[in-house]
Amino acid sequence: MVKYQDETLDRTFAALSDPTRRALLARLGDQESLSVSELAQPFAMSLPAIMKHLDVLTDAGLVAREKTGRTVACRLTARPMEQAMNWLNRYAQFWSDNLDRLAAFVEEEPWQTNPQSPPTPASPRAQASPSRDASARGRKKSTPRGPSRKI
Repeated sequence: MVKYQDETLDRTFAALSDPTRRALLARLGDQESLSVSELAQPFAMSLPAIMKHLDVLTDAGLVAREKTGRTVACRLTARPMEQAMNWLNRYAQFWSDNLDRLAAFVEEEPWQTNPQSPPTPASPRAQASPSRDASARGRKKSTPRGPSRKI
């Protein structure tokens, strides 16, 4: 069995949970390297907000940053994503196997095309429970309040 590093997976999935961070990764996937300002250009948020998202992605190991002069270039790193995909594939295989077994079971059992109608009882009274039968006769009227005791 493959041993996964829980902290790495937790950070990876936490980083992927935000749509802005997923969009940043998608942009980095399209090009080999982009500067922070190029990454931030299509988003309607401040550069410091983008930097915070990039910090989360960097901490998860999904993005590597290199500073050249005043420009910070970002590039996608695949290792944490590969670990997450391996983890997901294990469960995908599990569900695939279970669904294949379910399909085989369903296909081997013949389906009834004419369902039998349920048997009708001889009388409606035969099905009534004793408590229901008692309530059908009418409710017992409450008795008048008794004398109060004074001590």
